[in-house]
Amino acid sequence: MTNYAENLTPMAHGAQNRCFGCGRANETGLHLDFLLADDGVVSRATISDSFEGPPGYLHGGIIATLIDEAMSKAVRARGLVAMTRKLEIEYLRPVPSGAPIRMEGRILSSEGRKHWVQARILNAIGSELAVGKGLFIEVKPRVNETVAKSAPESDES
Repeated sequence: MTNYAENLTPMAHGAQNRCFGCGRANETGLHLDFLLADDGVVSRATISDSFEGPPGYLHGGIIATLIDEAMSKAVRARGLVAMTRKLEIEYLRPVPSGAPIRMEGRILSSEGRKHWVQARILNAIGSELAVGKGLFIEVKPRVNETVAKSAPESDES
């Protein structure tokens, strides 16, 4: 990876979740960790060959997941919950499996509930392998339906 000084701090994660990208409770997921950067988020990872398409390279859908996850975390870093509305990926070079990569995500602009975001994947020497941009729409956090269903009903008649 590139050797330059960065101001990176760990990004706090919520409770255990099953997110394919970052969830610790998903045993088959990617288990990505993100760090807060001055202008967005960064994740350093080595993705196993379990997620290959062509031998030695990640599947295009996994690359899209990595880009989507970096953009999502850039929005989350601002304390917002948002979902992907539009995602555009440009695959520049094959992304190797089993080799260190770096993902970066940042918000370009925001307007109300809409957030335009970009992300990229870099190899160990800093070459861009994939870039993406997307539109994320802020949503209200979902109430845990299990808790809501188990709450006692009111006796008001």
